[in-house]
Amino acid sequence: MHDCPAVALLSTISNRWVSLTMCTLGSYGEPMRYSHVSREIPGVSQKMLTQTLRMLERDGMVTRTVTPTVPVRVDYELTPLGQGLYGLLSQVRDWAAEKTDEVDEARGRYDARQTDQ
Repeated sequence: MHDCPAVALLSTISNRWVSLTMCTLGSYGEPMRYSHVSREIPGVSQKMLTQTLRMLERDGMVTRTVTPTVPVRVDYELTPLGQGLYGLLSQVRDWAAEKTDEVDEARGRYDARQTDQ
């Protein structure tokens, strides 16, 4: 698996902030200003969001558009490549929402077995 060319990309897209940023941009459906993206992702620091957006832009998932107004306006939106990934991530998000109770029950059973030993 370590020789698989997709490992680096899988590592990137499995990052918490990448997933949340992609889902935020994808669910909004139109360009978003940095401050709007930041408000929609609880707990993300300015530094982490900036790094995440730059990484996504480098990977071709996001476009960054600068409009030279006063103040300067910077918008982010998903590229077609990013929209494809967003479709997959939203399916994973929906699955997780649907299966949360089952996972919680499994964790409870596991934890109970561990305390019995």
